[in-house]
Amino acid sequence: MMTHAIVGLLVALGISLAARAARSLTTSGAVAATVVGTLAVTAGWSWGALLILYFVSSTVLSKVGRLRKEELTASIVAKGGRRDAIQVLANGGVFAGAAVATIVDPNAKWIALGVGSLAAAAADTWATEVGTLFGGTPRSILTLRPVKPGTSGGVSLIGTLAAVGGAAFVAVVARLLGWAPKVATAIALGGIVGAVFDSLLGATVQSRRWCDACEEETERLRHDCGADTRRLRGLAWLDNDVVNFLSNAAGGILSALLVG
Repeated sequence: MMTHAIVGLLVALGISLAARAARSLTTSGAVAATVVGTLAVTAGWSWGALLILYFVSSTVLSKVGRLRKEELTASIVAKGGRRDAIQVLANGGVFAGAAVATIVDPNAKWIALGVGSLAAAAADTWATEVGTLFGGTPRSILTLRPVKPGTSGGVSLIGTLAAVGGAAFVAVVARLLGWAPKVATAIALGGIVGAVFDSLLGATVQSRRWCDACEEETERLRHDCGADTRRLRGLAWLDNDVVNFLSNAAGGILSALLVG
């Protein structure tokens, strides 16, 4: 275990520093990613390999058409492409916690919890990155009315297919790394449901703000025009990071329940 921890620290630190240099992570994000990565490898080589593949796939997708995606969503989304510590933990916190749990109590339910949460994170990330670039005008998951790209709760056919692909990617990698077919199936289902839950939370209770200067809905505290925004609806504390954490946790919990 000590060997795993040392190797995990070195590998996670190297990847985090490279990601920071590539402007994929902020300094705080690099620190958080190092901690998550170290815990993953300590739990086992397969945990570390899965986390690396998830991170690489998400990073590559975020870089494809980055300028175009920023142009489409700049007035809506609260944060840019560089992930900070809160974003890293929102997407990897449950995975890291499950990795610690499996060190103490090796059990398939912890694998399903952790990897299911990662599948939900991958599904949401793939849906966002692919859907924004290729999905055209998204529609609200509740009303099916057109919404602006980047609006939480907005879905498209291409984005939905990408979400299924993201969840399936994590599940297939988990199977190739030696986890049981039942676990892999639970992971895929949990990931898909987690992504749907993310969209539902985004469309209903996530905090929404309003820019009086532009007369436009947004998630930003300060709009891209420079004006401060005011809360329009939703729960003030439920921002996109909290939604991501809750939906990833939901995906992981469902996966664990399916495994039994």
